[in-house]
Amino acid sequence: MSEKEYMSSQKHAELLQELDDLQYIKRKEITEKIQFARSLGDLSENAEYHEAREEQAKTEDKISFIENLLKNAEVVDHHSAESVEIGVTVHLKKDTGETKVFEIVGSEESDMTVGKISFTSPLGQTLLGHKKGDKIIVQTPKGSVEYKITKLV
Repeated sequence: MSEKEYMSSQKHAELLQELDDLQYIKRKEITEKIQFARSLGDLSENAEYHEAREEQAKTEDKISFIENLLKNAEVVDHHSAESVEIGVTVHLKKDTGETKVFEIVGSEESDMTVGKISFTSPLGQTLLGHKKGDKIIVQTPKGSVEYKITKLV
């Protein structure tokens, strides 16, 4: 049994579009490449054929992966809450005065460059369930870091 995959409705829609493109456009393109490569003759030494078959295998793996994600998807959009959970934006303050803002998301959407952290990450796991005003300690490769939750949006 697979675990739930939490994602926003935007990510869900993106995955549905990607799946549609792979199933109805990419598959057709690959089939045409394979047919063309077969027309070239001897398949044992036909680089185009082997390349197309490899691309087909990768595409089928990607389709299967996305189908599994969607099958186990639970859509959780941004919302406010009394404690940290998926879909909530958390404002953190270090004792140095530095502030950071993170949105807690599913693992498929995490992107530190835009402030989206997975609920399965060390910081995400530590934050879950905590409330505004709570202090947390996160273990990082450089040692422990203490944050105070200043705001939940």
